Amino acid sequence: MNDRLVVIGEIARPHGLRGEMRVTPLTDHPERFERVTDCVLWDQARDTRERCRVTGARRQGAAVLLSLAGCETVEAASALVGRLVALPEAEALPLTPGRFYPWQLEGCRVLTDDGREVGRVTRIERSAAQDLWVVGDGARELLIPAVAEIVLEVDLAGGRVVIRPPDGLLDL
Repeated sequence: MNDRLVVIGEIARPHGLRGEMRVTPLTDHPERFERVTDCVLWDQARDTRERCRVTGARRQGAAVLLSLAGCETVEAASALVGRLVALPEAEALPLTPGRFYPWQLEGCRVLTDDGREVGRVTRIERSAAQDLWVVGDGARELLIPAVAEIVLEVDLAGGRVVIRPPDGLLDL
């Protein structure tokens, strides 16, 4: 299963004694859990992916309580803590114009506003303040903060991003 995945939540802890799990939503639309019938549990540390059938999902405050087929004890739920709940890329919700998923940037060329080639986006790192776009040129990697003051244009169709780096950002 080498399909690209879209992460929609992370299993935080067991809930109750019958295998239900408390999930922290990582989507702008947590109500979508109630319509998901299958998901992929992704253990990023081991890069293992396991397809699972969702048997129940309900909201509880900001969290989602999720039930999976075959997960019927608190011990089974505990073993899944930290796993990411993901869907195949094809099941990602469509976005409004001008918005994009971070994974859609991977492979895009990064140029400065004066036309200098910086490299290509290799991955996205999440941080507390904003996402950091990792841009590699083969020799080094740069971290570009994903903020409006720096990112001027994202052209997914053209596979390019235009930035206006502050002094010193590209010299690190």
